[in-house]
Amino acid sequence: MIRALVADDQEAVRAGFAALLETQDDITVVATAANGEEAVQQSRQHLPDVVLMDIRMPVLDGVAATREICDAGDGAPRVLVLTTFDLDEYVYDALQAGASGFLLKDAPPNALFEAVRVVARGDALLAPVITRRLIAEFARLRPPQRTRPEDLEALTQREVEVLSLVAAGLSNQEIAERLVLSNETVKTHVSHVLRKLGLRDRAQAVVAAYETGLVVPRV
Repeated sequence: MIRALVADDQEAVRAGFAALLETQDDITVVATAANGEEAVQQSRQHLPDVVLMDIRMPVLDGVAATREICDAGDGAPRVLVLTTFDLDEYVYDALQAGASGFLLKDAPPNALFEAVRVVARGDALLAPVITRRLIAEFARLRPPQRTRPEDLEALTQREVEVLSLVAAGLSNQEIAERLVLSNETVKTHVSHVLRKLGLRDRAQAVVAAYETGLVVPRV
């Protein structure tokens, strides 16, 4: 059972997302929060698997709350950012803070359910073209802040190649087909990339690929 927490400052939105999630046999909502500070507190108390996090909230915004939740270390919940805008300037900040992806608030219910499941199993919600466009745009506008080009020297040539394809939004299966490798081999390469660069998941890997200049955003 996937344990979810919904954080949004609008009561109707919180209740709506919670009600939708509760229709699924494999998802249960363990708590809701009206601001970022409550989200952090409820996360510590209820230990959800996934936190659906609004960005613009009072007391403590969603980016700061995401950072606090993700900094909890091993076993920390995965954060799925909820946003109204497909190019919300704060989403990139949330990804840097440790979020595993983002979802538009007006996404259909099935997209919401699948997003929660994807993030809960440790993957990043990065396949949609809109996500690649968002990350590319803000990587282009922001200077490198965390991962340096020389950090890539720890990677093998194949791992660098895999990282660049992850940054392009390809799934493990798509990467396997592109490189003529098994799915398990690709998984191993991705795990090595994350470990060597000290990254939590594929979302951070994408950000790192742009920060180091491995992938150049399209203008």
